[in-house]
Amino acid sequence: MKLVFCGTPQFAVPSLEKLAASGFDIQVVVTQPDRPQGRGMELTASPVKQAAVQLGLPVIQPDKIKKNEAFQEQLQQAGADAIIVVGYGRIIPSWMLQLPPHGNINVHASLLPKYRGAAPIQWAIANGETVTGVTTMRIDEGLDTGDILLRREMEIRPDDTAESLSPRLAELGAELLIETLYGLEQGRISAVAQDHSQATLAPILKKENGLIDFARTAPEIHNRLRGFQPWPGAYTQFRGKNLKVVAARPCKDQAQSASGELRITDGRLLLGCGAGTVLELLQVQPEGKKAISAREFISGYRPADGERLG
Repeated sequence: MKLVFCGTPQFAVPSLEKLAASGFDIQVVVTQPDRPQGRGMELTASPVKQAAVQLGLPVIQPDKIKKNEAFQEQLQQAGADAIIVVGYGRIIPSWMLQLPPHGNINVHASLLPKYRGAAPIQWAIANGETVTGVTTMRIDEGLDTGDILLRREMEIRPDDTAESLSPRLAELGAELLIETLYGLEQGRISAVAQDHSQATLAPILKKENGLIDFARTAPEIHNRLRGFQPWPGAYTQFRGKNLKVVAARPCKDQAQSASGELRITDGRLLLGCGAGTVLELLQVQPEGKKAISAREFISGYRPADGERLG
């Protein structure tokens, strides 16, 4: 089976590597242009480009794809049986959708139709889900609305963050992609339309998603802290300056203070939250400083019982 692979982030790398190791004929790898990164703002290749170069695969990096005649001609010449799309970061134009006989096949990091959108891993954790998974589907002109090919579930562990869950889902997605392509090649897979009434959205994250709302319960705040790693994290204000909550856990103590108020008990830094719940802050990062433990924060900043955050 001849393939074109479109992808950009680290999440897509296991899929590319698994395709190459399984003997699929990857005609070309399409990824986004090199971007400035780091303090020196040096041009840096995407993780997919780096992997493709190591595998000896040809790479193209078009700035635009919708009305790019040169790019369109390159893909037509590739003669692919399917175009694989994993986190490419561009809307696939209709001409690409119609090009290969098996269509454009996407690996999506949720159990569609749940969590359509750019941040399915983050929102699944933030919303307190205990199970997620990966879906292979045929891309159509909607937002993750195409017909489902295969799905596989994965447990979200109580201590999972978006950073710890993403690599496991990437590996599962790579395995499912291989199974999907073999199934299509052998005529064993029938695409199934999504139940659009069951759809939920996972929009791209914004900085304000990390702002802690103390009206939420401690478990809800903790889930959002886990989901929004590494960005935007979870943050509030202390004495007029930003305070990032790096690590925390819900505890069984009953709140003896209002939502957003601190209480120091036996060297522990406790925070009143919604519905009488309590969040224990384990590690925080004051504005312009490095991350410190709760004990270091208590010793250095001497917060008073009843002092408010936010």
